[in-house]
Amino acid sequence: MALPLSPPANVTAPRDADATRLAPHRIKRCNYRRLISLERPRERVYEVECLYPDRKLPIPLGDLDSAMPICNACTAAHIFRADED
Repeated sequence: MALPLSPPANVTAPRDADATRLAPHRIKRCNYRRLISLERPRERVYEVECLYPDRKLPIPLGDLDSAMPICNACTAAHIFRADED
């Protein structure tokens, strides 16, 4: 019978699980949303704007944390990408 081997004690976790590389939020993918990347050292920050209905006047929604409940509560189902429905 084979016994499972445990990894060596001095091995560290891979950098793939770094918090700055993973998306902590799940926001619906929308055809009218604009994400603006802000230049900040060591962190990824995005400002969110809504361009619905005519894509002429952007409505600022704040960062991803404040925009997520607004975007997820949107009732205009036709604006979301087909793979999100």
